[in-house]
Amino acid sequence: MTIVEYGEFKGKKLFVMKRDETDKYGFSFGKGKARMIVENFEAIKAFAEEPD
Repeated sequence: MTIVEYGEFKGKKLFVMKRDETDKYGFSFGKGKARMIVENFEAIKAFAEEPD
């Protein structure tokens, strides 16, 4: 299960996702990238569902 946390970088809020409790760094992004992800959710979902 993915762990969701919030962090901060240079005074700006970050959204942080980690694979599990042992994941040191995870995947993080700020509000600008979050907006891009939301706007392109269907394209990202299609990409994730493609075979490797």
